[in-house]
Amino acid sequence: MVDDTLRVELEAPDIAIWKTGNVDIEYVHCLDSGLPGPDAMINAVIHGNELCGAVALDTLLKSGLQPTRGRLTLCFVNPEAYARFDPAEPTRSRFVDEDMNRVWTNDRLDGSDVSIELRRARELRPLYDRVDRLLDIHSMGTRSAPILLIHGLEKERRFSRDMRVPATVAGGSGHVEGRRLIEYAPFNDPANDKIAVLVECGHHWAKASAVVALDTALYFLKALDMVSPAFFDAHVCDRTPGPQTILEVTDGHTIRSDDFYFSSKFRGLEEFPKAGQVIAVDGGEELRTPYDGCVLVMPNHRAVRGQRAFRLARRVPES
Repeated sequence: MVDDTLRVELEAPDIAIWKTGNVDIEYVHCLDSGLPGPDAMINAVIHGNELCGAVALDTLLKSGLQPTRGRLTLCFVNPEAYARFDPAEPTRSRFVDEDMNRVWTNDRLDGSDVSIELRRARELRPLYDRVDRLLDIHSMGTRSAPILLIHGLEKERRFSRDMRVPATVAGGSGHVEGRRLIEYAPFNDPANDKIAVLVECGHHWAKASAVVALDTALYFLKALDMVSPAFFDAHVCDRTPGPQTILEVTDGHTIRSDDFYFSSKFRGLEEFPKAGQVIAVDGGEELRTPYDGCVLVMPNHRAVRGQRAFRLARRVPES
């Protein structure tokens, strides 16, 4: 049977045309309106095999986007990994030396470790220290519906509601090691107004993921009042987003054995009505839902011992 999760429907755009930006950092383009307003940033390809963000930024740049106020930075984060993408082996270019979305701690950034990803993170760090709002575009290994990931701070929840898309927002980490960029210290501080959100646009190489990436970028800019109605209307797909569901991540599981498997071919966002339902088995131990109404978030069917296999979440009642 052909593995449906390896089917590549998207064509990776040639981002080499964007290598020379208008700042001193390659693959970074700063669009300044000259008017007061937010200092915002949209990221793509922090993981080199996630194409949808590259499609979205390529579209915005080719379409001549100009912010209506403030300053907008568009960044292709890990171009060296992206250049290695091969549709015949689409899982192999996630990173070159290490996962770039796990290095965002001061210890790693200020330390003596050397890697391609750390070098690039240190180069981009002044931008992340500067900007007020960040959208980091990603995709997933399963054909789950899109999810907006936040650390879980109230300021992030408020901004997620302002964005209106995607329909599901999940707050909480669940990572085993390292910090994601949205958890980098300037954003992860409830005492300031800086906010970073991460959108998982759907399956890595599904055509729909590129549509979600562009829509999310447009709604991000609309929430900041930085995009003209004409530009928004000309490029958006989903014109009438529905209500959002807010999830709070409560648990995560890291695989402990070489004998791990899910009880079904879960895609993500399945809701289990009763506590005690079996989700997976790890080394003979059944892993069960800890409470009624438990939601499975981003199951990783390729995870191995020591890696996170899934997160569990509960719905947050509407305020």
